[in-house]
Amino acid sequence: MFSEERKTKILEYVQKYARASVPELAELFQVSESTVRRDLKELEDEKLIKRTHGGAIPIEGVNFEPTFQEKEDRYSKEKEMIAKKATDFIEEGDTILLDSGTTIYYLVKELKRFNRLTVVTNSLVFAQELQDIKGIEVIIIGGSLRKETLALVGPFAEQSLSMIKVDKAFIATNGIDLKEGITTPNLLEAATKRRMIQSAKQVILLTDHSKIGKVAFAKVADLQEIDKYVIDDGISESVVKQLNDLGVDLYLVST
Repeated sequence: MFSEERKTKILEYVQKYARASVPELAELFQVSESTVRRDLKELEDEKLIKRTHGGAIPIEGVNFEPTFQEKEDRYSKEKEMIAKKATDFIEEGDTILLDSGTTIYYLVKELKRFNRLTVVTNSLVFAQELQDIKGIEVIIIGGSLRKETLALVGPFAEQSLSMIKVDKAFIATNGIDLKEGITTPNLLEAATKRRMIQSAKQVILLTDHSKIGKVAFAKVADLQEIDKYVIDDGISESVVKQLNDLGVDLYLVST
């Protein structure tokens, strides 16, 4: 197992079980304890975990949210492939709604090859990215600016969304849990995402596998409220089976 793959699995293990010791990680991944300590130090340097005496704990609670810039570079290859797959669901002439997640940012880059689209978004970053693209009309909903995500949220955003109907909404999330559903750390952002879901004929969620099993502070939707899920194949087979058993329309992309 390569170092980066092992670190990803260590991170997933720590997040799943809320803590992990160096000996158990060494035994689990069949490496020396010194290798585990080095992996944990690198993960801590990336602000993904917090080292403790003899092990590690997750750095993020239910209210934790990295900034847009911090999230953008995480799992970039996975997000790129997810975005490419998402374009299969877009047709020329569509009106689409984009929320402000970083996985959606990779989709924004893919939209530039379309000739005729209307894009509604609450992201200042996305609007700027598309402003000079011929054939793409950009509509920005109003609202209060969240500096962490560079998104417009709140009552004004929800009111704007209540006045429109779009063909497809592309949504991102901070957490997907089989029991708790789709969650995000901020109440205002959660309410705006819920209104986006209500404004769309079809809702497509784009997320990398690291969000699986996580639960953040504010509920966005139940799993069954999403029409399609596009996730990279880093997701475990057991979770794939459980999602399929729930009737989730799941699209896995290879990285």
